Amino acid sequence: MNLVILGGGESGVGAAILGKTKGFDVFLSDFGTIPERYRIQLDEEGIEWEQGGHSMDRILAADEVVKSPGIPPTAPVVKAILAKGIPVISEIEFAGRYTDARMVCITGSNGKTTTTLLTYHILRDAGLNVGLAGNVGRSLALQVAREHHDVYVIELSSFQLENMYDFHANIAVILNITPDHLDRYDYEMQNYVNAKFRILNNLTPRDAFIYWQDDPVIRRQLERVATEAARYPFAERMEVSDGYESCAWVDDDDMLNVNTPDRKIRMPRAELSLNGLHNLYNSMAAALSASILDIADDDIRRGLSNFEGVEHRLEPAGTVNGVRYINDSKATNVNSTWYALESMPADTVLILGGKDKGNDYSEILPLVKEKVKAVVCMGKDNGKLLDFFTGQVPEIHDTHSIEEAVRTCARIANPGDTVLLSPCCASFDLFNSYEDRGRQFKEQVSRLSSENI
Repeated sequence: MNLVILGGGESGVGAAILGKTKGFDVFLSDFGTIPERYRIQLDEEGIEWEQGGHSMDRILAADEVVKSPGIPPTAPVVKAILAKGIPVISEIEFAGRYTDARMVCITGSNGKTTTTLLTYHILRDAGLNVGLAGNVGRSLALQVAREHHDVYVIELSSFQLENMYDFHANIAVILNITPDHLDRYDYEMQNYVNAKFRILNNLTPRDAFIYWQDDPVIRRQLERVATEAARYPFAERMEVSDGYESCAWVDDDDMLNVNTPDRKIRMPRAELSLNGLHNLYNSMAAALSASILDIADDDIRRGLSNFEGVEHRLEPAGTVNGVRYINDSKATNVNSTWYALESMPADTVLILGGKDKGNDYSEILPLVKEKVKAVVCMGKDNGKLLDFFTGQVPEIHDTHSIEEAVRTCARIANPGDTVLLSPCCASFDLFNSYEDRGRQFKEQVSRLSSENI
């Protein structure tokens, strides 16, 4: 079989190695530049590759194409492949064919990385042979090719779910759905919702579906989409909706309850390592997944209480001159920033900006008015932010680099204030990634500290 891989990143190279391991004729093509470490890896495996363009004759001779999630379906090369009737699948779909491991699959507009890493942490510390894959960890295909795990915990974006057809999750988690990546989905929210709900494909009565009970988008979609899986909703307080009782909630004694058919777990909410309402939901989803997998109660409690959190998600970046700096660079959409602001005190200086994805900032406006003393815009073009927030906050500033933004914050913040980088936007106007943005933010805060400004 001729297998073509589009994209020379982590998922593409992993898929190429798995394809070679299975005896396929593999060719990898990347329109951009393949990072050096992946070029070396491909050469060591004896896999043909190209970069800086596509050899369409080779690509259109494929029996099947594995497409990296970052390549949109509107890309000319993808349109040409589909026009010829060649199947296009994701790396996760491809890898799933060659493993019988149990799959815990987690999606959502916000919180999926934290929940994925927390779930993995609980399972690994309990002694399971568990792999971490998807948007975090290493390529699932590479792990399937080179290792054996009994369980995989997989973070799935809507982009990955687009090209998954026969893949079967044993535990499917949808944390929430709020507008995000609408530029990818023709600015139609329903298209984005449909992509997220592909995580339910192929669930059987032996499988589990975990979801936030109070998410209006999820509730509406469940009126249209049926699933045979057992349903495990979670909510801040015990409730019954659509005939289903909450399986995880906090009671009047501030105790977290996690109930599955054969067991009941309780622990003080105060013992959770992750703070904030959004992290309560993340902890509930992880605890339900672990309980369904028969992890011992004490192991679940321990994992929920000693998890150290996620870089770039409400990460303390230091205190300088009495001002606390928080790195929430992973907040690339409006709802994620809402959750961040919900956990902030008054007198917060908020850094916003980047590549706008069709954002509606009205969602965060009440919290901005309540908690934010100044907005610092940081991006190549801050026009939309300036138009929306001017007159809504006491101060607004227009900056065009991370250094300028941080120094502006340092100038206007007083002892006791909080500076929050929670941009609402993608990072690609000024940075390589949200990780790059967050690390540069922390570097600038560290400079402030060393200069004692």
